[in-house]
Amino acid sequence: MAKRLSRWGLCLATLAVPAFAAAQTITLKVHHFLGPQSIQHTKMLADWCSNIARDSNNRLQCQIFPAMQLGGSPPQLFDQAKDGVADVVWTVAGYSAGRFPKSEIFELPFMMTNADATSRAAWDYVQKYAMDEYAQVKLLAVHVHGPGNIFTRNKPITSLADFKGMKLRAPTRLTTKMLGMLGATPVGMPVPQVPEALSKGVIDGAVIPYEVAPGLRVHELTRFVAEPDRSYEALYTTFFIVPMNKARYDSLPADLRAVIDKNSGREFSAFLGRTQAGNDVPGRATFASTAGYTINTIPKAELEKWKQATDKLDDEWVEDMNKRGVDGKALLAAARDLIKSYTR
Repeated sequence: MAKRLSRWGLCLATLAVPAFAAAQTITLKVHHFLGPQSIQHTKMLADWCSNIARDSNNRLQCQIFPAMQLGGSPPQLFDQAKDGVADVVWTVAGYSAGRFPKSEIFELPFMMTNADATSRAAWDYVQKYAMDEYAQVKLLAVHVHGPGNIFTRNKPITSLADFKGMKLRAPTRLTTKMLGMLGATPVGMPVPQVPEALSKGVIDGAVIPYEVAPGLRVHELTRFVAEPDRSYEALYTTFFIVPMNKARYDSLPADLRAVIDKNSGREFSAFLGRTQAGNDVPGRATFASTAGYTINTIPKAELEKWKQATDKLDDEWVEDMNKRGVDGKALLAAARDLIKSYTR
């Protein structure tokens, strides 16, 4: 009898192991390149982590590592998600030049209307046309930032002619080409390198949105900003991605994968774009309140000249897609139609 009870107890213990394991807390390592005070850290990624904790009854948790604390450089973040160095990352797709050619369409000049609409459009576009670029990861979101501006140290940019001879930081391949077409000398670099490059005179200015600029001390390191008329399509934007390690996602129990799925996709993409762009308002206020700082609004008539100067970049992108065996013209039309459909 004692032996039978012992065997029964062993059986119960064996059955209890998977249930206990399933209830264990799983902590995801989330990695990004901006500081701990950035809105990406305190709001965008933090809210996502809170949401998956809530929806999983706290079985899913996050540990967010800012400022490349897990090592490496910003261009390596996508591979960190792919290889499992981190479970989830937030990064700029264009930091890996040429790796996401179909996705970078949203960085073409004068493509974006607003960050909410364009982020929604970007998610739909990627799902239909560019998922092959993310086959190695579980893609959680894609988004863009608010309208970009041009910050300069010693000379304002008010017209197309002012670009000539200016060394301007560019974040991605297409913005590098855009600045070259405008007459500037583009210098590519991830945004964390901007403060040092400005302070040492390596660059004369940088294209970035208002939201990230105060955290980089741009209001201290420059004196002028060219702000394109907000009623016109944005001069440029940057394409961001939130990939998750595929093996980590696949290893989760089905109900926890469902939690990740619930908190991924179009609405998460729109939230990220809308939230990041919303931080342009306090960012701009920092520059408006800085003594001696000049904000130059670039009117529509002048922006038309800039658009004409960069129009051939669309054609180059289409041609590049065609060489890859993809109908570039159809993709360009699809992206524009999606942005239009979401723009209010």
